[in-house]
Amino acid sequence: MRTRQLPTPRPRSLYAFAAAAVLAAAALIPGDGTAAEPVAATDVAVTAAPGNGDAVLHLFAWPWKSVAQECTTVLGPAGFPAVEVSAPQEHVVLPGRSYPWWQDYQPVSYKLETRRGGAADFAAMVAACDAAGVEVYVDAVVNHMAGGASTGTGSGGSAYTHYGYPAVPYGNDDFHHCGRNGNDDIANWTDRWEVQNCELLDLSDLKTESENVRAKLAGYLQHLVDLGVDGFRVDAAKHMPVADFQAIFGRLSGSPKIFLEVIEGGSGEISPTEYTGLGRVTEFRYGDQVGARFKDGNLAALSGIQSHLLLASEAAETFIDNHDTQRSGRAQLTYKNGARYIMAEAFALAHGYGSPQLLSGYAFTDPEAGPPSTSNGTTTPAVNASGACATGWECSHRQRAVLNLGAFREAAAGQATTHWWSNGSNQIAFGRGNRAFAAFNAGGALTRTFATGLADGVYCDVANGDRKADGTCTGPSYRVSGGSFTGTVPADGVLALHVNAMVGGDPGPGPGTCASGVAVTFTTTATTFYGQNVYVTGSVPQLANWSPQNAVPLTTTASTYPQWTSAAVTLPVGTGFQYKYVKRHNADVVWESDPNRTFTVAASTGCAVTIRDTWR
Repeated sequence: MRTRQLPTPRPRSLYAFAAAAVLAAAALIPGDGTAAEPVAATDVAVTAAPGNGDAVLHLFAWPWKSVAQECTTVLGPAGFPAVEVSAPQEHVVLPGRSYPWWQDYQPVSYKLETRRGGAADFAAMVAACDAAGVEVYVDAVVNHMAGGASTGTGSGGSAYTHYGYPAVPYGNDDFHHCGRNGNDDIANWTDRWEVQNCELLDLSDLKTESENVRAKLAGYLQHLVDLGVDGFRVDAAKHMPVADFQAIFGRLSGSPKIFLEVIEGGSGEISPTEYTGLGRVTEFRYGDQVGARFKDGNLAALSGIQSHLLLASEAAETFIDNHDTQRSGRAQLTYKNGARYIMAEAFALAHGYGSPQLLSGYAFTDPEAGPPSTSNGTTTPAVNASGACATGWECSHRQRAVLNLGAFREAAAGQATTHWWSNGSNQIAFGRGNRAFAAFNAGGALTRTFATGLADGVYCDVANGDRKADGTCTGPSYRVSGGSFTGTVPADGVLALHVNAMVGGDPGPGPGTCASGVAVTFTTTATTFYGQNVYVTGSVPQLANWSPQNAVPLTTTASTYPQWTSAAVTLPVGTGFQYKYVKRHNADVVWESDPNRTFTVAASTGCAVTIRDTWR
């Protein structure tokens, strides 16, 4: 979303004025109803967890065919979990403004016809990414339509006026007309009613409390879900009440994950915390804090990063920069900062806080400039025939310390930050339980012995090379022995090891000799309804001692549903325990039927085991 054409010059960045939304992740699955009460447990009022913290790469302004190619040849093979694409609905076309980037955020209709490609291209892109194992999220503009100065014909050929969009159709009564400020624009950003009922810089503000508008928005989103889209970044979230989102999302079937961008304002403004029950919400303080530390080199200060942030980890969508802050000057770092930016992006992926969103778009000097295009405004390919990044596109995500750390994050899912080390200044390192370890160096080349939670074995340094399918490394590799290894972190660089990048499969210790315990993963087949999620709890502290409120979350995807899988839980060899699965939706808790399940972590299980069940 952001700016629109105006008859006189005016600031274009909406960063100082508005909120929009980032895609995150809540496993919202259609399904069944009831189950029996638990043994040795008490019903507790709970709130559904908003997501699993997967990383999302925003391929900003990329055309659909290029996204499909990137999923197939780059992201899928690297194990990167998800992409976000720009808004796919028909938008205004502004040749008089040289086709600025923000024209895409002024909808004309919900036809899938844009300068990046048409409906067939979009559907083929979603299918290609799905086949490559990469989830697809879309930028969903649901707060408004086009601006009053942007009349004419849209990218799909539809005519429109400020309050008339016959291709939807929407008419004058489908919009708010607040009547407060002469031109209906928001003037007082501490007035909740005005922020949610007046116009965001002249953009036609949809009456989202109307059943007609809700039905049309839900129909558009449902069409995208039916095409295989996995979730949404909801644009301009601050300008819509939570109740309107609940009403719209409640009409959807499928499994859309939701994340919302809500810009934190001053005293009296609408808070990002109000939206956390819908999905993940953007944590704007994260880019300010983390970006600044990598910019000035004081990495040691990151040890207490969460104390400087507003949102809890499970509710936060993080970013170093997004397409707005990159252009407004708010971002501490962007692709233009080179190595330090790559390090900060890698930190967001490696660290356990929040769910990271990364940005990769096109190079620019004019913050209004649109993407590389032909003379008629059609976006040109981001990838050339040889597979290289095309002229004009910056492709920062292809740096190994970014691309390969998507799989690092997947390997470390659910693991706490451990083994923190720093030199008190510009060098830090930390582990993610017994699954991964990373080091960051804002100084000269660093060689030292690091203590980790990793099992003994040989690991590829995926920040500086790849692990090949034949079990060899294209870059450095390190042998962990007794939990320690001696490694070298390049100047202004990163080192990263994880269990899925061990050489030769799993060269760690044999059965019964896992120093850190056995990694136990829980998998169950369970159908759910929209907004309901699955958890596991049991008789040991690692399973929350029968507390459904603190139970271990399981996650699913559109391609694996109704199978739900937890992150690994580390348990000592010889541990015997009871457990059950629960379903949670807001304050409702549903337990499996009796009896309690049982399991013993035996020496014969090795260092990892997966328990496979079916809900009963």
